[in-house]
Amino acid sequence: MNARIQAVLRRVSPSGPVRRFGDVTVDFSRCEVLRGGARVELTAQEFKLLRAFLDHAGEVLSLDRLLSLVWGQDVFLTDRVIYTHVNNLRSKIDQDPSRPRHIVSMRGLGYRFDV
Repeated sequence: MNARIQAVLRRVSPSGPVRRFGDVTVDFSRCEVLRGGARVELTAQEFKLLRAFLDHAGEVLSLDRLLSLVWGQDVFLTDRVIYTHVNNLRSKIDQDPSRPRHIVSMRGLGYRFDV
């Protein structure tokens, strides 16, 4: 399949099996994440969190929205649990987690995922 068709398919089906941003490749059908060609080990929750961010790239997601998307409606967690998972994910996908490029904190609002 040529590159032009693949690009169109990625735009038409944003939750398709393979997504790329920066030097990260996410293969949802294989539950596999590569950064710079090296495999990145994610927990199930980190993988769900990454999927939520990718499915809503560019949107500001509040902690309540992330909780609903990743953990479900009837789960009660402290904000600290979400912060911890986001920071763990950030440390695995960003080259410099202290200056995140992809998972951006929006003070008082939540997080935004930039590709």
